[in-house]
Amino acid sequence: MSWMVWTTPTAIFFSSIAAMLAGMTLWEILSPTVERKGFLPISTTRGDRLFIGLLSAAFIHLGVIGFTTLSIWIALALSAVWLLVLMRWG
Repeated sequence: MSWMVWTTPTAIFFSSIAAMLAGMTLWEILSPTVERKGFLPISTTRGDRLFIGLLSAAFIHLGVIGFTTLSIWIALALSAVWLLVLMRWG
């Protein structure tokens, strides 16, 4: 992947997303999902909740970077907690 001149954090970020997608694919094959309604105003599948969680994480990071002086690690922690809550009860 040297053609992309990846930094280590960028490679870890995209590798993590690829690992999540591979894990979700394997989970879907082993245990097909059923739409359910949690606290979100729509019925969602696991994949829907993952997608919403990833979009939310992007907005959380943008908000922290744009409007606060907090460390990016706080945004990462908030995003991880939000993704777990969303996947469980969303």
